[in-house]
Amino acid sequence: MPAPPPASLPPVPGRGVAFNPPNRFERLHIEPDPDCPPEERTHPRTQFFIDASESLLTASDSPDLGHNMGLNAYRGCEHGCAYCFARPFHEYLGFSSGLEFETKIMVKLRAPALLRRELSAPGWRPQVITMSGVTDCYQPAERQFRLTRACLEVCAEFRNPVAVITKNFLVTRDRDLLADLARQDGVIVYVSVTTLDPDLAGKLEPRAARPEHRLQAIRLLAEAGVPVGVMVAPVIPGLTDHEMPAILAAAAEAGARTAGYVMLRLPHAVKDLFIQWLDDHAPAKKARILDRIRAVRGGELYRSAWGSRMTGEGIFAEQAGELFRMGARKAGLNLERRELSTAHFRRPGGVQLEML
Repeated sequence: MPAPPPASLPPVPGRGVAFNPPNRFERLHIEPDPDCPPEERTHPRTQFFIDASESLLTASDSPDLGHNMGLNAYRGCEHGCAYCFARPFHEYLGFSSGLEFETKIMVKLRAPALLRRELSAPGWRPQVITMSGVTDCYQPAERQFRLTRACLEVCAEFRNPVAVITKNFLVTRDRDLLADLARQDGVIVYVSVTTLDPDLAGKLEPRAARPEHRLQAIRLLAEAGVPVGVMVAPVIPGLTDHEMPAILAAAAEAGARTAGYVMLRLPHAVKDLFIQWLDDHAPAKKARILDRIRAVRGGELYRSAWGSRMTGEGIFAEQAGELFRMGARKAGLNLERRELSTAHFRRPGGVQLEML
């Protein structure tokens, strides 16, 4: 059993969580001194580490994903979303799912070169690449390292289609590249919106763009001719689920044409981190929220079974699905299915492949 969170630790300003739960793969872990006065606690600063990975694209065989090839130029995410399902991936690196996930960021400086090599390989079969399959490709680190933009430049050169998922306004910086890809039916951008309440968003997603800025990102992308949708994610039962119709309507008004949603996922240590977040920020709603989460997860806080892990199960999950479908229909979303095309893929030198 994992150690319980240190109840005496106050929230850390600008961070999604306040502590580092034990790494399930490590025998030793560090616990903060509970007697240390809050004013003497060291404020955790973001650190960047070079990731020396020799490959970039990652294939998945999950039937829950629309596209099964992922690209992540960063590991860890400074957005610090308290609910982030990707936090446990940091444990494979010897770090914690907690504060270390949002303060120790692995940076794949060779990402553009690796992508070029993999797309140039004779065995590469053109297909949609998803950016932000794990951590956000437009997190704050991207302002400095510009790896997402460089990877988009490679995709534009090869005309390989890409699907982008982000909750950061920074995506609008790359409207020129995204518009170029759009002219070849080679891109779609999904802006993730969890809530329209800026105060709640600031507590849940401390370093991500506020809701109004995400809607503005949708508007600017749409005006640039970039196909854009909204991802209502995660839907938090008992906390944000009632906002789905309003989020869908606001996104459609801003220019979104497609939409999707994902039910809250709390794998491994994320359960403890989210429970601590509820204690810190929503104690009066904690019992109701946890009861609703269990109701959509077969009596547990998380179940990873394919086919239901994205949407949940049971009556509350069915109600959430119907609320989404009604909201999307009323907002005029998902009226037509837009398919990304691999027909324009080409190798360096301008040779276009004939796709069967």
